Amino acid sequence: MLFTRQTWNTLAVSCTFIALQTLPMTSHALDSASIDYGSGNQTRMVRLGMQWKWENKWWQSNGSHVSGYWDMGLAHWRERRFQNVLDKTQNLTSIGITPVFRLQSDSLTGPYGEFGIGVHYLSELYDNNGRQLSTRFQFGDRIGAGYVFRNKLDLGLMIEHFSNGGVKEPNDGVNFAVVRVRYPF
Repeated sequence: MLFTRQTWNTLAVSCTFIALQTLPMTSHALDSASIDYGSGNQTRMVRLGMQWKWENKWWQSNGSHVSGYWDMGLAHWRERRFQNVLDKTQNLTSIGITPVFRLQSDSLTGPYGEFGIGVHYLSELYDNNGRQLSTRFQFGDRIGAGYVFRNKLDLGLMIEHFSNGGVKEPNDGVNFAVVRVRYPF
């Protein structure tokens, strides 16, 4: 069965809406905010994010545990094209939500590692520097590491990969190296 562009757009918006319904939206639920800067494939990305911690702790051992958080972000992608086109830049907006698992110390300070796979919706189709994404709905995979200081300032580095999971070709994927600054409330 083939899906039309409108069907994929409706599916992406529906998935995002369903994911947002699972978030606790009280004023006490928002735990932190972040700003990210990423670069890859002649594309720059700036993202503002909000996070909600999970209360669960798994595999507690030797002063560390696995926990996680929801990360919801709004990003702006600016692409610099090198193809024979009149407009040499393209701007996209991305909205996404990602469940992130984090291995961290019980004190919630010091080094950590994390990974997550989320859903994202792009305002335009990505086509830059010989790489294309044929759908606006994308999966965003991330793996990263960072450090939380005593004042709770969280500095992190991560690699993010966006693709549609092979739903439709072309699906070249886009990779970003990302720096994140995050601060809890």
